[in-house]
Amino acid sequence: MTKQSDTSGRPVRRTTFLGAARNNFLTGLIIVAPVVITIYLTWTIIEFVDDRVVPLVPEVYNPATYIEYDIPGFGLFIFLTFTTIVGYFTKNIFGRQLVRIAEGWVDRMPIIRSIYNALKQLVETILNQSNTSFQNACLVEYPRRDIWAIAFVSTDTKGEIPGAAGEDAMVSVFLPTTPNPTSGFLLFVPRRDTVILDMTVEEAAKLVISAGLVTPPTKEERAKGIASRNGNGSPVNGAADARK
Repeated sequence: MTKQSDTSGRPVRRTTFLGAARNNFLTGLIIVAPVVITIYLTWTIIEFVDDRVVPLVPEVYNPATYIEYDIPGFGLFIFLTFTTIVGYFTKNIFGRQLVRIAEGWVDRMPIIRSIYNALKQLVETILNQSNTSFQNACLVEYPRRDIWAIAFVSTDTKGEIPGAAGEDAMVSVFLPTTPNPTSGFLLFVPRRDTVILDMTVEEAAKLVISAGLVTPPTKEERAKGIASRNGNGSPVNGAADARK
């Protein structure tokens, strides 16, 4: 970079060609990287399912038998269709009875029983959106007073915990770790000790994953159309500066 002076005598930074190219590259990377990674992961999942499902399909029902090339996503389509049919039949009494019989057989297998029950509980927890969706993002003082951490309010704490803690109103919050927000700590915090944030749960998750480098806009900045900011205070995705 070279420095010049304006009419007031203050130095003015001039961006060199390499500096401009670097900034353009980083801006493009912000746009291109998520798209490429999303396409790559989606294609990987499709191939993974196809490789395991398509060999189970009889050749007479496999389009590749007639057109002489594999159709990407055919195995995924079969898997989704089969899963939907299973879900449809398990809704009636006969289907539920079959599920009970099958689970009864699994319960007689010591090791298989533990694996099956753990996986079933995990899947039910993930898919039960009404119970697992977080209500708000909040701040809690952790690991000590005057040090704040982002957490997610999951529900009001019920049962014996509030009484045992001597509190009238408590909330159950999930304190995620950085940069992997899927792991963390379950905390039971008095409601008065939580500070509810205006940012959405998704924005708070981005803040945690980026280790504070991507900061959601405030209410005032939203009103001015300013997007999230990176660690340098610069708008992400080329948003206008607050002073404009």
